[in-house]
Amino acid sequence: MITKFLDPKNDFAFKRVFGTEKNKDILMHFLNDILDHQYIGEIREVTFLPTVQVPEVAASKQSIVDVLCQDQRGVQYIIEMQVTATAGFEKRAQYYAAKAYSGQLFEGDDYDELREVIFLAITNFTMFPSKSSIKSDHIILDRATYEHDLQEFSFTFIELPKFDKQLDELLTISEKWYYYLKHAPATTPEVYSQLVKGAPALKRAYDELERFSWSAEELVKYEQIKKRDKDNASALLRQFQQGEEQGIAKGRAEGKAEAKQSMVRQMLSRGLNISFVSELTGLSEAGIRSL
Repeated sequence: MITKFLDPKNDFAFKRVFGTEKNKDILMHFLNDILDHQYIGEIREVTFLPTVQVPEVAASKQSIVDVLCQDQRGVQYIIEMQVTATAGFEKRAQYYAAKAYSGQLFEGDDYDELREVIFLAITNFTMFPSKSSIKSDHIILDRATYEHDLQEFSFTFIELPKFDKQLDELLTISEKWYYYLKHAPATTPEVYSQLVKGAPALKRAYDELERFSWSAEELVKYEQIKKRDKDNASALLRQFQQGEEQGIAKGRAEGKAEAKQSMVRQMLSRGLNISFVSELTGLSEAGIRSL
């Protein structure tokens, strides 16, 4: 079915909405609405930086992020949309942040010139199954006193599968952004008019996703990314189906139920959301939670 709004979780669409010069006011509002002002203060200006982080040593790994920018104080923000569950994504987040931090200095520069790096990731899978909140903020604390002495890094993760509120339950602007990120393609004109009322930046973000305002070339790129994401999801599905077959074969000796439960725990540890695991294994969501 052709919908009015495209999906902001698509890399190409996400960068169009949040990573272009003409839409940097959308990005500013989004960051101010999502991140904690108590720690970062208000963002009044952003400057986009190259999203390819070139390594100092030729043989080192190159980093490519979705959106990289800095505010009026020099604080840098990495914004990532991650659709497919990937092992070690939390390590990749730290690697990207470290690259952005170290990349601020050139020969002869003083360490005092280093500015904070904030990593914000929106994931279409569950990263932290034990946490119930859609948003989690991670900072460096003293193990004994919990004092926040090292303030140069922070990580915020938005796990979209955990967001289950309906339109009439949305209480904050951040929840409206979560709704947009998760449900934009399914947003009806009636829901749209209610959702964007009093939220001009969110309205512009929706308008950027209007299918009929995109060129044919842009739609081709969008569909290419969409196909890539589907292919990745299919590959992951096949991987776990193979694991299920092997586990059940092994389970003839140790019990099929135990083998399937072990496989489910592995899926959850990889960050797959419960509904996807339920669909794949045939187990109920309540049963999976009990594991």
